[in-house]
Amino acid sequence: MDTAELDRAILEFIARGVEQPRDEEVFNALALRLFAHQFAHNLPYRRLCQRRGRTPATVSDWRQIPSVPIGAFKELTLACEPPDQAVAVFMTSGTTHKERRGKAYHTTLEIYDASMRVNFAAHVLPDGAGLPLLILFPPPTVLPHSSLSHYLAVALESFGADGSGWFMDEKGLDGAGFREALRTAEGAGRPVGLLGASFAFVHFLDYCAERGLRFRLPPGSRLMDTGGFKGRSREIGRADLYRQFGETFGIPETHTVNMYGMTEFSIQFYDVTLRRHAAGQPPAHFKVGPPWSRTRIIDPETAADKPAGEVGVLLHLDLANRNTVSAILTEDLGRAEGDGFELLGRVQGAEARGCSMAIDEFLSAARR
Repeated sequence: MDTAELDRAILEFIARGVEQPRDEEVFNALALRLFAHQFAHNLPYRRLCQRRGRTPATVSDWRQIPSVPIGAFKELTLACEPPDQAVAVFMTSGTTHKERRGKAYHTTLEIYDASMRVNFAAHVLPDGAGLPLLILFPPPTVLPHSSLSHYLAVALESFGADGSGWFMDEKGLDGAGFREALRTAEGAGRPVGLLGASFAFVHFLDYCAERGLRFRLPPGSRLMDTGGFKGRSREIGRADLYRQFGETFGIPETHTVNMYGMTEFSIQFYDVTLRRHAAGQPPAHFKVGPPWSRTRIIDPETAADKPAGEVGVLLHLDLANRNTVSAILTEDLGRAEGDGFELLGRVQGAEARGCSMAIDEFLSAARR
């Protein structure tokens, strides 16, 4: 199968939407086709697979596809096509070691954008609302290598109604502009969508607290935040942050959605909160991925699946990650819940040692 044919197959899968039946046979077949492509064209990955004795001839189930530890993206070029052919290179923030930033190379953004649109619409706009989208994050003109900046630009271009805009730039938070946009929404009685990084919202909450500002946004308004709750100066708990969202914006918890995504992936995972509310179902806060992904919760030292209910490290398989690797071992802890998982924070202790072992194994194989 050539690359164009593989791209078409992935795009057709995505086009069926998040409500499509989770057909394991169909998913498995496409996952194996993608594995064969990445084994053939991604040399460091092929070396790892060979070391583990896993090749397209021996792998028959998506769970057998070798995963790459996420830290390897900081050490090696993991791409099926030459990096100079990439139309976009997304990089991790590299706040600690700027010279060691994880890089994801995309020779097309068609798959990434299609995946984003279908998944975003299902979990942030499940009622089909057309809203102005007010974004607390810098645009791609400021952060051209940020996957989140690109993601938010696609959201605005695809779903943003008149009145949408960006309220952060290279100078920082435009608190006055964001405040005025919220007051305009209040006055017009028109619901809005607030999108941005979790700690960008924290900075605006601080801005409001200093000025005694509160808003009562119209019913149907919603908020999607992403990223951790730890900033450079302090840390805030999720429950406390969401309580402040309610007090400051007047947005109920049913209309708040946390998105979990990473530079190295082409998919995002969303809280099911708003989607369940729109469907008249009881509230829940676990996260789900789209049908073109699968998540395992494993012991990183043994790679064995953890029993239901036990905490392990999240391993995601992403069919939209066509140009890099589909199966990635994260450094995040989780536990199965509902038809998804609960995100529990970063690895530590034994889990951290297991992830380090995985990186050591990968690098020793890839660099030989």
